[in-house]
Amino acid sequence: MITSDRRAAVTSAVKRMVILESRLAVPEDRVRDDEPLNGGLLTVNSLGFLGMLVRIEDELDVVLPDDMFVGRPVRTVSDVVELVLLAVEADR
Repeated sequence: MITSDRRAAVTSAVKRMVILESRLAVPEDRVRDDEPLNGGLLTVNSLGFLGMLVRIEDELDVVLPDDMFVGRPVRTVSDVVELVLLAVEADR
C-alpha cells in the first residue's frame, strides 16, 4: 500500500521534473495534478518525456519498465504520478 507521504513525495518529484523539462521557473504548487504535459503551462515533448522518466527513476530509485506504458495514455501530471506509484508498488 502506498502511504500518503510516499504519494506526496512522488507527486513532488514528478512536478519538479515536468517544471525542469518545460524550462520553467515556477513553484510546484502552480502545477495542478491535472495539468496537461503539453498544454498552456507545461511543454513536455516525447524526447523530453523519456529524459524526464530517466531522471524520475534516478531520483526515486525506481524502475519504470517500458511495457508499463503500452496502451496507457500519459497526458497529465497525475497520469505520470500514477504510473510511478505502480512501479513503486511493484518494486516492493
